[in-house]
Amino acid sequence: MKILYVEDNDDNIYMLKNRLSRAGFTVLIATNGAQGIAMATSDKPDLILMDITLPDIDGEEATRRIKADPATKGIPIIALTANAMSGDREKALAAGCDDFDTKPVEMPRLLEKISAFKPQ
Repeated sequence: MKILYVEDNDDNIYMLKNRLSRAGFTVLIATNGAQGIAMATSDKPDLILMDITLPDIDGEEATRRIKADPATKGIPIIALTANAMSGDREKALAAGCDDFDTKPVEMPRLLEKISAFKPQ
């Protein structure tokens, strides 16, 4: 399964890419929203992990653009963010995310959410 991780924090990228790779996933990295949108189109990942707070195009807007494109609208997106205040989950889902998880990452929970979207 190919996962696109859209994240601007180097420590988060290093940690999660290594853990997902050890779990058997191919992990692609985009470090901003624009790159994430472009890579969703060019690389057609099976799933996207989308940080919400990004430096250029935030994760909610990047999600809206990915879901608006017929070529990428079917790619599941899990919002993965430190924003865990009341209403943040609802905002991410309203932007088009298919699920929501919080940082710091709890790998068993995240892997369970990822497995729900594995292609058959």
